[in-house]
Amino acid sequence: MVLQPTQFEILMELAERMPLLRASDARSAGVSSSILSRAVRDGVLEQVSRGLYRRPDAPWDEHLALSEVAARVPQAIVVLVSALNFHQIGSHQAHAVSIQLQQNAVTPRLGYLALEVVRSTNPRAFDEGVEVHVLNGIDVKITAPARTVADCFKHRSKLGLELCLEALKEILRSGTRPAEIMNYARMNRVEKVMMPYLEALL
Repeated sequence: MVLQPTQFEILMELAERMPLLRASDARSAGVSSSILSRAVRDGVLEQVSRGLYRRPDAPWDEHLALSEVAARVPQAIVVLVSALNFHQIGSHQAHAVSIQLQQNAVTPRLGYLALEVVRSTNPRAFDEGVEVHVLNGIDVKITAPARTVADCFKHRSKLGLELCLEALKEILRSGTRPAEIMNYARMNRVEKVMMPYLEALL
C-alpha cells in the first residue's frame, strides 16, 4: 500500500523547493492554514512577512527583498537603482526597493520593506525592456540594463547625473549597443538629453 504524504510532509517539500514560500502556494498544494501556523510555532518555518515563509536554515540571499516585493506586489517592476544593483552596474547602493506601478495603482504598504514608487501611464513601460528573473522561486520583473539606464536619465533630477553617467559608461563598456540604449531613451523622451553624453563616450 502506498502511503499518501501528510500535509506537513507536503509543506516541508515545498519549503525545500521554494526558498520563499507563499501561503497561497501552500494552500494550493492542500496544506491547511493550521498546519502552516503549527510549522511556524514549532520553529520549522519562519514568517518573513505577511503570507511569506522560509526555512530558518535557508541561506541568506541578497535578492530576498526583491523576491518579497514581487511576491506581495506581482504587478511591480523593479527599476532604477534597485535594477542597477541587481545587474551589478555602478557603485551606488539602493536604500529602498524601487518599483514601477501603474499611475492609478494603490501604493503598497509592506511593513519593514522600504519602497520607492515611480509611476507611469505609458503601456510600453510595463513590457519593453522588462526581464523576468526567478529569485527564491518567485518571478521578479526587472528592467534590463539598457532600459534601466534610460529610466535613470528620466529621473536624473532625483538620482543625480553622476549616477546616470556612471551607469551609462559601464553598460557601454560591457558591450550594450548604443542603438538599444537610444530605443529606450526615445521611449522615455530623454533622447535629446542622453545623445550628447552617448556621443562623447563612444
